[in-house]
Amino acid sequence: MFILHNGDNTPFMKSLKDGEFDCLITDPPYGLIAHNMRNAVGFMNIDWDIAPASDEQIAECLRVSKSQIIWGGNYFNLPPARCMLIWDKGEAMYRRSWAECEIAWTSFDEVSRIFKTGKREEKEHPTQKPLTLMRWCIENYTKPGDTVFDPFMGSGTTGIACLELGRKFVGCEISAEYFLVAEKRLKLAAQSPSFYTPSNNRLHLDVGDSPAQKDLFTLEAGSAAGKSPKPAPRR
Repeated sequence: MFILHNGDNTPFMKSLKDGEFDCLITDPPYGLIAHNMRNAVGFMNIDWDIAPASDEQIAECLRVSKSQIIWGGNYFNLPPARCMLIWDKGEAMYRRSWAECEIAWTSFDEVSRIFKTGKREEKEHPTQKPLTLMRWCIENYTKPGDTVFDPFMGSGTTGIACLELGRKFVGCEISAEYFLVAEKRLKLAAQSPSFYTPSNNRLHLDVGDSPAQKDLFTLEAGSAAGKSPKPAPRR
């Protein structure tokens, strides 16, 4: 089961009950060098100068999930944690102007762990995390059949990792452009013979059929009827 929501995650989360999801795994915006990063790597021509996630959004993230992994958690007002996850970006990033690693705050009462990047992956979003990193998080901190929520879905990498590993996924993305990227990537993953299982043969999108969705989502895969997603307001 996959539900993708195109819109502001704050009212969406406020509509949910406490502990709605087994685990929240997300990478909220930190508000760092948005213009320079976008211009340097040439991503989609959208205004990506977005504010960091608000205290209200972070509080809702904690409320609607039973456990959490929040990348960049060191930038937010979160309680002390025993289990911090470290993403070592590899030697190619050492001694450069950009960070050599990133930190995730978690709610788990376990020891801290380090994941080191292997082969470089192509990106479709400026802050896209490696699929191998998200798989590692899901394999080690969730169980098969769990429902994982990503309120800052971006290009959908968390959802693809869930698809591969037999977890249910709910994602929310405010940008209409990146929402279309995410739904396309999830569709391609769902149609891959190595990933396909009968339980994954229907993808429900609560915003209905966008033009890209009409092209990509066949009757066999399942397609929700409805309206095309509207362009989202800038963050």
